[in-house]
Amino acid sequence: MYTASMSTSERLIESTRELLWERGYVGTSPKAILERAGAGQGSMYHHFAGKQDLALAAIRRTADELLAGAEAVLTGPGTPYERIEAYLRRERNVLRGCPVGRLTMDPDVVASDALRAPVDETLDRIRELIAGIVEEGREQGQFGPRVDGEEIAATVLATVQGGYVLARASGSPAAFDAGVRGLLSLLRN
Repeated sequence: MYTASMSTSERLIESTRELLWERGYVGTSPKAILERAGAGQGSMYHHFAGKQDLALAAIRRTADELLAGAEAVLTGPGTPYERIEAYLRRERNVLRGCPVGRLTMDPDVVASDALRAPVDETLDRIRELIAGIVEEGREQGQFGPRVDGEEIAATVLATVQGGYVLARASGSPAAFDAGVRGLLSLLRN
């Protein structure tokens, strides 16, 4: 599963990332992390202060990767509409869900300021980027004069995160895709 050149701390972080996405914080035991990482007893405590410290490193990495992918699309070429469309249509594992968004449903993550911070920061940054793009599009006449960047940004994030939930519930990406098509048609008008 992991390369021979990967350090133990890297294997622990990557294993924790995967387990958090699959099981959430409560369902991710130190034993499961060690087994998945192929690490010996005590390895986690050698590299990290404990489960929360390791989970925080994993959540930060996941959040950073998600944000980098979103920024690449949202700051890339194209008109404001095309960049929002590219963000909405970018390749995702819809049935697996959003690795950051799913953390918001984990009561232990939400209850911890430290664990919740990278999640909040990532979603806030994506929302800021989208709001700026909408304002740019409004100034260019691509969107109507009464379109509010903050509201559209919240709608885009709600469509993506809600689309994940609906797709997982139905076992099909069709609901996600329908939400994206519906939002894009509203933005075009």
